[in-house]
Amino acid sequence: MTTNETLARNDVAYQFHSYTNAPRLREEGPCIMARGNGIHVYDTEGKEYIEGMSGLWSVAVGFSEPRLAEAARRQMECLPFYHTFSQKSNVPSIELAEKLIGLTGGRMAQAFFTNSGSEANDTIVKMVWYYNNALGRPAKKKIIARKRGYHGVTVASASLTGLEGNHRSFDLPLPQIRHARCPHWYREGLPGETETAFADRLAAELEALILEEGPDTVAAFIGEPVMGAGGVVVPPATYWPKMQAVCRKYDVLVIADEVITGFGRTGKMFASELYGIEPDFMTLSKQLTSSYLPLAAVLMNERVASVLARHSGELGTFGHGYTASGHPVAAAVALENIRVIEERGLVANAAAAGAVLQRRLGELADHPLVGEVRGVGLIAAVELVADKAARTPFDPLGKAGAQVVRRAQDNGLILRGIQDSLAFCPPLIITEAQVETLADRFAQSLEEAAKTL
Repeated sequence: MTTNETLARNDVAYQFHSYTNAPRLREEGPCIMARGNGIHVYDTEGKEYIEGMSGLWSVAVGFSEPRLAEAARRQMECLPFYHTFSQKSNVPSIELAEKLIGLTGGRMAQAFFTNSGSEANDTIVKMVWYYNNALGRPAKKKIIARKRGYHGVTVASASLTGLEGNHRSFDLPLPQIRHARCPHWYREGLPGETETAFADRLAAELEALILEEGPDTVAAFIGEPVMGAGGVVVPPATYWPKMQAVCRKYDVLVIADEVITGFGRTGKMFASELYGIEPDFMTLSKQLTSSYLPLAAVLMNERVASVLARHSGELGTFGHGYTASGHPVAAAVALENIRVIEERGLVANAAAAGAVLQRRLGELADHPLVGEVRGVGLIAAVELVADKAARTPFDPLGKAGAQVVRRAQDNGLILRGIQDSLAFCPPLIITEAQVETLADRFAQSLEEAAKTL
C-alpha cells in the first residue's frame, strides 16, 4: 500500500508542477488531495478543508456531484470519442452548442470547442487574424489586453495575459500584443479622482493607444469582465460601456473572457450581462463542466461567424481545430452541469450567498492590515497592506499573503494568495451558513498572521 510519505516523495521526484516554486516543493512537499464532497476536499491524511477557491475558480456544483459522473458514464458507454473535423459531429456537442447560444439570448451565433481557456483564447487570436485577412485588412492584427489581466498560458494567450510572471524567461509577449492600464481604482486612481473620472481616463487612454498604434492596425480588445488571477479587480460601474464605445468607434472587436465569471459567478449567468458588454467573442471554460473534464468554448456573434464561414469556403477549409474539439463526453458533462446550475438556482444562490460573503469580508475593512475589500457575487479579494493610510504594500510583495494562506490552510480553509491579495471563489453551491464558517476561519487566520507581521 502506498503511504503518504511515498506519495509525496514520488510527486516531487516525477511530477513537474504548474505555478510552483520547484525547490520549495522539494523542501516542503505537496499537500495531496484524496477526495472531495460538496464544498469540501480531504487530503490523504483525512483532514477536511473548505475549498474557498473552487479548485481553480471552477467547481461550480461542488465536488463529487453524482449527476456529472453518471452523465460521463452514459456517454462513455455510448460514444466515448468522436471529432468535429471534415463535416463530422456528435450529439452532445451539437446540443451543447445550441444550449450555449441560447444562454446568451441569441447575442452569440456559433460555438467552437477547445480543451481549455488558454486554447480558446489562442483560437480567438487566430480567428481575429483570419477575420481581418478575409476582409482584406492584413495590417489590422494588433490586440490590446490589460496589465494584470489573465487569459491563459499558451503562447498567444500568455501574451495576452498581463502578468510579468507569465512573461519572464518565456520570451513573451508576442509583438502584436499591447497592454492597457488595469482598471483598479484603488491602485491606479489619481489622488482625488472619482471612479467615474478614472473610467473616463482609462477610456481616453485606450483611444490614445489605438490612435498611436494606428486604427488600421488594431484588431481587438480583450478583457475579463472582472479580473480573476490579477487580484479580483472589479471595474468601475461605467468602465465597460466607455471602453466598448471606444472599440466600436475604431472597428475594434470586443472579446469578453468569461472563463472565471461565466455560469453564475457574479450573480448573473454571464458577467457581460452585469456590465453591459456586447462582445464579438466570448471565452468560456472552468465552470462550463465544473472542471470535471477539460472543455472550453469560443462563442462568436453572427458578424464574425459569417466572415469566417465565407472565408473557409474561399480557402477550402478552416485550417484549425483540436483532436478533442467538441469531445462528446466532456460536452455531455457540460450539459448536465448546466442543468444542475439551472435546476438548483445556483446563479441566484451566488447572488444571495455572495451578499453574505461581501458583507462578512467587508467587516474586515477597518483591520489595520486590510487595504481594500472588493468583489461581486461569489468572487472577492482582501488586499493586505503594510501601511493602511499610505496604501503601502509589504516588502517583499507577497510575504503577508503567503502567511495568511498558510494559516488558513492550517485552519481548514484553502485560499489563493495573489501577491498580498487573498482571493475567494467558493463553489456556487455554498450555503449562507457555510459562508459564515468560511469567513470565521479567514478572520481567525488573518489575526494569527497579524501577530507575526
